[in-house]
Amino acid sequence: MRFLVSDSEGTFSLTEKFFGDDVPQYAILSHTWGLNAEEVSFKDIVEGTGAYKPGYQKIKFCGDQARRDGLRYFWVDTCCIDITNNVELVEAINSMYQWYANATKCYVYLRDVARSGDHDANTWEEEFRKSRWFTRGWTLQELLAPMSVEFFSVHGKKFGTKATLQRQICEITGLPIQALQGAALSTFSIAERISWQEHRETKLKEDEAYSLLGICGVYMPLIYGEGKSNAFKRLRREIDTALNVGIDHNEFSIPFSLSDVYDIEHFIAREAELLDIHASLTSNDSRRIVVLHGLGGVGKTQLAIAYAKRYRQSYSAFFWVHIKDEDSIKQSFSKMAKQILHNQPSAPYLSSVGTINLDEIVDAVKKWLSLRNNKHWLMVYDNYDNPKLPNSRDLAAVDIRKYLPESYQGSVIITTRSPRVDIGHTLAIRKLDNIQDSLEILTSTSRIDDLKDDPNAVQLAETLDGLPLALATAGTYLYQAAIDIKDYVRLYHASWDQLQETSPGLSSYEDRTLYSTWQISFDRVRQQNQLSAQVLCLWAYFDNQDLWFGLLKGGASQELPWVQQLTQNELVFHSTMRVLCDYGLVEVNSSANKELASRGYSIHSCVHSWASSVLNQHWDRDLTKLALHCTASCTPNKDVAKWWLIQRRLLKHAARCSYFVSNDLIPENGLHLALHSIGDFYADQGKLTEAEVMYERALVRRERELGSEDMSTLKTVHKLGVVYRNKGMRAKAKQMYERALAGREKALGAEHIATLYIVSSLSILERDLGNLAESERKYERALAGFVKTLGPDHTSTLYTVNSMGILYRKQGRLVEAERLAKWALDGREKAMGPEHTSTLDTVESLGILYRELGRLAGAEQLHLRALDGREKALGETHMITLSTVSSLGTLYQRQGRLREAEQMHKRALTGITEALGSDHPKTETARQSLQDVYHLLTAPVSPETSRQAQQSAVLTD
Repeated sequence: MRFLVSDSEGTFSLTEKFFGDDVPQYAILSHTWGLNAEEVSFKDIVEGTGAYKPGYQKIKFCGDQARRDGLRYFWVDTCCIDITNNVELVEAINSMYQWYANATKCYVYLRDVARSGDHDANTWEEEFRKSRWFTRGWTLQELLAPMSVEFFSVHGKKFGTKATLQRQICEITGLPIQALQGAALSTFSIAERISWQEHRETKLKEDEAYSLLGICGVYMPLIYGEGKSNAFKRLRREIDTALNVGIDHNEFSIPFSLSDVYDIEHFIAREAELLDIHASLTSNDSRRIVVLHGLGGVGKTQLAIAYAKRYRQSYSAFFWVHIKDEDSIKQSFSKMAKQILHNQPSAPYLSSVGTINLDEIVDAVKKWLSLRNNKHWLMVYDNYDNPKLPNSRDLAAVDIRKYLPESYQGSVIITTRSPRVDIGHTLAIRKLDNIQDSLEILTSTSRIDDLKDDPNAVQLAETLDGLPLALATAGTYLYQAAIDIKDYVRLYHASWDQLQETSPGLSSYEDRTLYSTWQISFDRVRQQNQLSAQVLCLWAYFDNQDLWFGLLKGGASQELPWVQQLTQNELVFHSTMRVLCDYGLVEVNSSANKELASRGYSIHSCVHSWASSVLNQHWDRDLTKLALHCTASCTPNKDVAKWWLIQRRLLKHAARCSYFVSNDLIPENGLHLALHSIGDFYADQGKLTEAEVMYERALVRRERELGSEDMSTLKTVHKLGVVYRNKGMRAKAKQMYERALAGREKALGAEHIATLYIVSSLSILERDLGNLAESERKYERALAGFVKTLGPDHTSTLYTVNSMGILYRKQGRLVEAERLAKWALDGREKAMGPEHTSTLDTVESLGILYRELGRLAGAEQLHLRALDGREKALGETHMITLSTVSSLGTLYQRQGRLREAEQMHKRALTGITEALGSDHPKTETARQSLQDVYHLLTAPVSPETSRQAQQSAVLTD
């Protein structure tokens, strides 16, 4: 360590380095960093130039207080480390915890606490509790490591120590009192230690991991620019290597929860099956899979739930995955990620994952489940009824192997109706063969005692032939209706005969049994509440999961009076759904996202099939139209707060609409607005193929019904062009843009705002095509029109200004490019805020420009800001985020930081390949960038390159 000392005149200077036992007693400063330009650096002390910086005051305070305490030497991180020396920087950060632990005194300088002698206790304590010092990442170890920690105000007034302020510090930080009292950190689990950092922040995201090195007792090199996720990944690897221990349930423990499934209160029978499952899943830390195969309604799901409840103490975590289709799976993994992070805030892979990109979330959860010592979890994959089979052309079929963790560990239960799922131990779940079990289900659901001696109940149980779902439906009906069991049997036989006439193609005896019981309940519902019956018929045109008030409200404008009655207010809607719940046909979603406005309802997939095939034997195109209108009208644009949550909720219903469209099940006329809106929805989701289908269908209808030159038609033409451009189909995109431009110029004039939007899109396409002169002409036209009509600070104007700056940069007109970039950045920060994705677009553009101007430090700062913001808003694997990763790689290459450049370009190439495929031009560009780095890594290194490689990241809070 090197220290600061002061001479008789109060001037500070740096000592030579002390090593090992030669290190003297010293004081150490804990503080929060301001702007880098405000802090006194190593260079400032050496050159004697730091006395006029704002950060000098706290250094002077530390020196004065150390002298009063009889200590000659003191240490301050801003100026005692030469951060231009990468070796010294890495050593310092890895030694920091021990340096604080060995200090004789640690002074905490709180620049936002202004206590002086005339302040009362309430005033200073309020300021103390709100101090920024408690929110910073590095200050955690500075609180825990030293034995003596003293707190001072900005005026240098001491108001307590770690011991005297123990109660307040525990309340503020949530730290256990033993940790503050100096208990060995090894007495706390790694997970608990990492959780202490949960709500703390650092300027550089990697520092959230690096600031835990001492607390976790490990050492590792620093790679600024690798991102938070990779930093935590390496930290976890080092921890695992250092500990080299078996499973610690505390590390991976997640409280048991059934919030995502419908659980019956009393599970009947199946004792032999439960024991069979348990025997099959008992293993020595290797993967075990049990497949529960059987008919719909036979009780596979409830059997899986019963097993999880009985043996939950054997597992560290339990998760439920709806595996009906890809979107359902990804939604389940998203809920799993939230469940894990709620209980393990610093969980590897997950602590840095975004909330929007579902593929990224799936990957992170799988990696967490594959951690070396995380072997005792249980997952249920429910309703795997459409498995991906060899030579199958069913695009909706699911390959479960994509969603199983890679490591061969953990326990898995799969429920399916398909006999062709053969990836584990198959257990056939059959109908109940013991009449007493059937009677027990009837007793439990009907709440009628002593049914075992009732001949009518025995007759009903025999008639329903051991199908648990049919028995539960019948029992629920008996509980709700004023009818005896003998009359129910009569109704059942009448329903069976009717089904024989109306659905002669229904060959399955079991399906007839189930359908007959549901028909009895449906008839009763229809008598009690006609609206409830109509909702059940309508449900066939939506997905079976999550029907909510706001979704149906969007269809109220259609000419269906009963829909308007249903959605006149939420009270009517929920009362209507309550009737269906009472008869066991519908259940309330127990796993609703708390951030969404209203909770929805779901029905069993078997009930949904019955509603589709029996209640809707003749396909109702008016109800199809209603479903499309509801889905389209509920689609938010990106200006709505947390728009992605609403869109994610709509995914399954949009997929249902896509099925109708692809199979020509929609009316021949109308619906062009709904189709266009669902196209917008898919475009926002990055599902370009689905967006293309919707826009093309919308265009055909608009051309036919509105004409080829109608403004709505031209809007779809424009949006289709955007999809083509994003798919790399530039010739088709240009054709669409030019058609839209010609139509708007003719109808609206050359200077109309709607026309200028097309001009702006065309200018970007021309830039992509390399037609820079033509691109500039179009930019200038669009910009002049926007400024004239909307003003220089309008967001549309600023969009064009930013794009035009990119063009100037490509033309080598860097001074003009900088002027436009700063114009766009200033305007967007004022209009949209510093974190808006459009603002970050300009930040990224300016960073690339600074790189080309040779302002490498400024470029890095801008790229890191853009990367941090884009990862938060869009996710780590979004194409826009990956463009920033690539830009950082190019910058690091320019700086000679080739290993960091390699890491960035690898990340970019992996993400782009997954998103666009290996043959896309952007993939080839990313591949070439990585090859360029490999070439430099194998080439002879010049002294200048070697010197630049040492200039790594800046140590900062």
